[in-house]
Amino acid sequence: MRHRFPSTRALQAFEAASRHESFTRAAHELSLTQGAICRQIASLEQHVGVPLFERIRRGVRLTDAGERYARMVRGHLQAMERDTLAIMAHQAGGVLDLAVVPTFATRWLLPRLASLQVHAPGLQVNMVTRTTPFMFEETGFDAALYSGNPRWAGTEAYFLMHENPVPVCSPTLAATPLAPAAIARLPLLQQSTRPTAWREWFGSAGVMAPNDMAGMRLELFSMLAQAARDGLGVALIPAFLIRPELDSGQLIILNPHSSPDPRAFHLIVPERKVSQPSVVKFRQWLVDAAQHGAAVAEPAFSPRAVC
Repeated sequence: MRHRFPSTRALQAFEAASRHESFTRAAHELSLTQGAICRQIASLEQHVGVPLFERIRRGVRLTDAGERYARMVRGHLQAMERDTLAIMAHQAGGVLDLAVVPTFATRWLLPRLASLQVHAPGLQVNMVTRTTPFMFEETGFDAALYSGNPRWAGTEAYFLMHENPVPVCSPTLAATPLAPAAIARLPLLQQSTRPTAWREWFGSAGVMAPNDMAGMRLELFSMLAQAARDGLGVALIPAFLIRPELDSGQLIILNPHSSPDPRAFHLIVPERKVSQPSVVKFRQWLVDAAQHGAAVAEPAFSPRAVC
C-alpha cells in the first residue's frame, strides 16, 4: 500500500520556515542553502495541493492553511523526536513512563530514585501527574502510582504502604499535643479528594466530629502541608510525606492517633506489561524501597497482587 507521506526533509524545512517566517533563517538553522529550503517548500506545496506561504515584500507569511498545517506538523515532528529518544534510551537500560500522584512522587519517590540506578543502571523513569484513574489503553503509561481502590480492570496492583494520616499544624496554631476533642475546636483543613477523612478520624478516636467542618478545601497533600505551615488550620497528612517539615519543626503532630485507613499507595500495572523488563526492574526496586523505607515507625509490608 502506497502512503501519501511527504518527505521528512520537506516537513523539517517547512516547520523551521513556519517558525521563523523566513526561508533564510530556516536555512541557517538547518545548515542548508536558501535555495534548498525553497525547493523543499515548493515540493511540499505541490504534494499537499495548497499554498502554505504567501510571498510578501519583506519575505514570506503563512497562509491560513499553512498555519493549521504548521501546528500539526510541529506536533508530529516533536512526537517522532520523543519516540526516537525513547527507543535510544531502551538500548541503554530501558524507559518507564509512569503516572504518579504528585505529592507522593515529589516527597517520597524522587528523593529515593537515585538508588534505582544501583538496582537498574540506565533505567529512565518519566513521570506525569494523574490524580484520578484512567484507561491504560488510551495512554502511553507503563504503570501508575495511585492511592485508593486498586481494583482497576485488566491490571495488577502491588501494595506499597498505607497512608495512615495524622493531624498536623504549625506550632503557631497549637504549641502542644492535644486531645481529639480539643482538635475539633481548631480550624480543620479539608482535602477535596478525601471528604470524609476528618469524620472518620474523629469517629475512630471516639469523639463526636464537629457539626461545622466547612474549612478551606484543597486537593493535594502538598497544598494541605503549605496551608498548615502557614497557620491556616490543622491538616490530616501521612507523616512520611512531610518528614522534612516535622524534623525542622515547621509542622508538629497534634495527636499520634491515625484512623484505620483502607487507603494505601499501590503500583498499578496493566496485565499486558507485567513482564516488561523495565516494569519488572522498577517494581522490584519500588516494593523493596517501600518495605524497608516507607515511613518512620511503620511496619514493613509484603507486596500483594490484586486483580
